[in-house]
Amino acid sequence: MAASSDDILSIDDLATYLKISKSTLYKLAQAGRLPGQKVGKRWRFHRAVVDEWLGNFANRKSPPPRQRE
Repeated sequence: MAASSDDILSIDDLATYLKISKSTLYKLAQAGRLPGQKVGKRWRFHRAVVDEWLGNFANRKSPPPRQRE
């Protein structure tokens, strides 16, 4: 099944969708922390995969408190 054009997001689309700056998205994608694929010189993101990625943050427990030294 082919993905519809609404299922594939550009960096501009994703910045609007997530309300995050493009520079932050570029940094996350280049570091491998944001699921996406580079097609030529441009990044592309599957909306369902991004939604799942966001859901993982909601399911995470909060980090342990820092210990004072």
